[in-house]
Amino acid sequence: MPRVTVTDLSGESRAIDAEVGLSLMESLRENDFDDLAAICGGCCSCCTCHVYVGGDAADKLDPMDDDEQMLLEDSPHYQQGESRLSCQIEVTDDLEGLQVTIVAEE
Repeated sequence: MPRVTVTDLSGESRAIDAEVGLSLMESLRENDFDDLAAICGGCCSCCTCHVYVGGDAADKLDPMDDDEQMLLEDSPHYQQGESRLSCQIEVTDDLEGLQVTIVAEE
């Protein structure tokens, strides 16, 4: 399981072991990050699992598809190169060292 460091809305950070094969959103929810609403449940139809990505593993993420890009670009919190929907990130061993910050909803 890759170790991912997560910063919540209060600014507190903690490392979790993310389960390979799940989406990052699922791993965050399983580790009690209640700041992440994830209203659509991972269908890529809302922006309530928005995170900023960084750290050594950020460049190992699969590129965004058009649907994810459109949703994020409509968010007032969009940051090019950092914004991702956690439901669209599959956890792999390559994500060791990933750092994510949960983004506030609109």
